[in-house]
Amino acid sequence: MDTYILGIESSCDETAASVVKNGREVLSNVINTQIDLHKIYGGVVPEIASRKHIENIDTVIDEAMEQAGIGFNDLDAIAVTYGPGLVGALLVGVSSAKALSYALSKPLVPVHHIKGHISANFIAHPDLEPPFVCLVASGGHSHIVHVSDYTKYQVLGRTRDDAAGEAFDKIARVLGLGYPGGPLIDKLAKEGNPEAIKFPRVKMDKDSLDFSFSGVKTAVINYLHKAEQKGEEINKADVAASFQAAVTDALCEHTLEATLNMGSKVVALAGGVASNTDLRQKMADVCGKHGISVVYPPPVLCTDNAAMIASCGYYLFKSGITADLDLNATPSLPLE
Repeated sequence: MDTYILGIESSCDETAASVVKNGREVLSNVINTQIDLHKIYGGVVPEIASRKHIENIDTVIDEAMEQAGIGFNDLDAIAVTYGPGLVGALLVGVSSAKALSYALSKPLVPVHHIKGHISANFIAHPDLEPPFVCLVASGGHSHIVHVSDYTKYQVLGRTRDDAAGEAFDKIARVLGLGYPGGPLIDKLAKEGNPEAIKFPRVKMDKDSLDFSFSGVKTAVINYLHKAEQKGEEINKADVAASFQAAVTDALCEHTLEATLNMGSKVVALAGGVASNTDLRQKMADVCGKHGISVVYPPPVLCTDNAAMIASCGYYLFKSGITADLDLNATPSLPLE
């Protein structure tokens, strides 16, 4: 019998709802983004994000159900992101999901945002099954995760400071490119030389797979300040390409090492930075030399969306993992 899950996502600045059938078939995926609202501030303003979620959540859910072509009573469960993320934003989605769960007498499924990103690969690649290693890189997270089963995850490495996407946003800002920074850096880097400037690639400890991106971010800012003080002309394309290379080199090196350690034959990419063209090509190149295949979702499933939450919710629901109506938003929810 088919299983229909309504997913709800509101952890940052996208209000999203989606209906997914049997964990992998997307019947609807509605996303209301607030990017234009936050551009003038150079980043997401939590209070503004929360208010817009409240304004949009009901309309987004109704549209998702209409596009799916099923009724609320046809749903088997309601899945919702409850962390990590902005607490006010999360509360909007959690409150809506609890209201639907209560009104419809449907199970409530709590979904970890990072696990949702990983699950986007199940939608994009119907034949993908655990075990595999997944690099989750976004504006708020940089994790290397071993997915041993649909509901079992082990963190092999994580950032000690800035997330990769956060570093992209900050460097885009100092280069005067705008927000969000990832796509803008990626575009400009294509015009530059990635070997023009040697920015640092940090290796924490001999046996550590953790990342650190604060150093490369500081190095770029110092480079720009020194050039400005000396009155030297700055080639922004070279800066973007060299910075991007430093970040993607670190992401690929650590992920490959983790994959070889686990004996995995598949690497998955997830999160907003998974859309970066340099990262995709470089990861395919380094992994291909070891007979390791690389998979990733299309860009619409890399950024925050509710289809990934519904997909993850499906496997949790099938494993009997549900929540009571006292479920609360957990902004610093750990993966382990």
